[in-house]
Amino acid sequence: MATSPPNPERMLGIYLNDHLAGSTLGTALAARIARRHRGTATGCELDALAREIRADRASLHGAMRSIGVRVAPHKVALAWLAEKAGRLKLNGALWTPTPLSSVLELEMLALGVRGKAAGWRTLLSRAETDRRLDADRLRELITRADHQLEALEELRIQAAARTFGGF
Repeated sequence: MATSPPNPERMLGIYLNDHLAGSTLGTALAARIARRHRGTATGCELDALAREIRADRASLHGAMRSIGVRVAPHKVALAWLAEKAGRLKLNGALWTPTPLSSVLELEMLALGVRGKAAGWRTLLSRAETDRRLDADRLRELITRADHQLEALEELRIQAAARTFGGF
């Protein structure tokens, strides 16, 4: 049985909605990490990262609007629920965060930022033929994601050293 080729516009809509769902989860995770570290040596840096990640989500939403991709609310809602469920993990304590929580959450957030950067690169490639997308802005977002990854890696190394002993 022959199947018809995928519709590129439909595939792009699904792809961007998946990224929006991921950014919903990442935004909530970043905010939670920042809240937990308020008043600590890393609190200000985590708060700044959380604000950037929230702004990046808004940029993605704006890019989707500019090319006519509608938001799939069910995906956003499921991502929100997934972030809440992700709080229930075996980290050595049932109800409270442990030092291991910080290591795992920073690693998870870094994975999300890597995915976000990949999404920006995909849109930048599309911007070559789709003038509704702002290539300069996408380059800025890629650079910002790269800086976020560097900051998260440094924070992760510090958290790992505190949790597992000096490296």
